[in-house]
Amino acid sequence: MGIGDKISNAAEKAAGAAKETVGKATGDRETQAEGAAQKQKAEMKQAGEKTKDAAKDVRDGFTS
Repeated sequence: MGIGDKISNAAEKAAGAAKETVGKATGDRETQAEGAAQKQKAEMKQAGEKTKDAAKDVRDGFTS
């Protein structure tokens, strides 16, 4: 995972968490749900990138 991807995913996760918190604080369930979904989407992207990195490490181990 490139540093740009890590920063982007972390920013998206933080934005989602903030939106979720605002939704909770204001009682706005729609905003809360949007924030939770955005945060989860960022976490899924991070997991996918980590999987790609692990596969690359395995591949590199066989070619070394």
